[in-house]
Amino acid sequence: MAPRDFDALAQAVKNRRIELGYGYKTAAKQAGIAFETWKRIETGQRVRDLSYSRAEPVLHWAPGSCIAVLGGKSPVLVTPAEGASGVSISPMPAEALDAVKDVVQLAAIATTSGLTADEIRALSEKVVADLKEKGFLDG
Repeated sequence: MAPRDFDALAQAVKNRRIELGYGYKTAAKQAGIAFETWKRIETGQRVRDLSYSRAEPVLHWAPGSCIAVLGGKSPVLVTPAEGASGVSISPMPAEALDAVKDVVQLAAIATTSGLTADEIRALSEKVVADLKEKGFLDG
């Protein structure tokens, strides 16, 4: 098992809590964990994985984000879906939008003849814009 970076998690949790305007006690109460447990997270001390999973919704992080940060990755931000209690939405990363454009361009090249590079790029941009407009993509 790879070493866990508790200091990175501590800094990420503290920065996000401050960004959201929460004090220690408010964040701990919303998470349903003891104030001391929240403080342990923010000082880089080990706590049970259950405590991390309770902290994530308060931070507006996707489930598993604390463990991801411990492993050297970034947390995934989520926002509550309007009108759907308990449902969260994560924005699509820029790399995913680029991947959609690449897929459209490759499909256009493979299935059509005579399109110029500019036409293929325009088609790709149009598909991404339409997907955003219909709510399938964020960004």
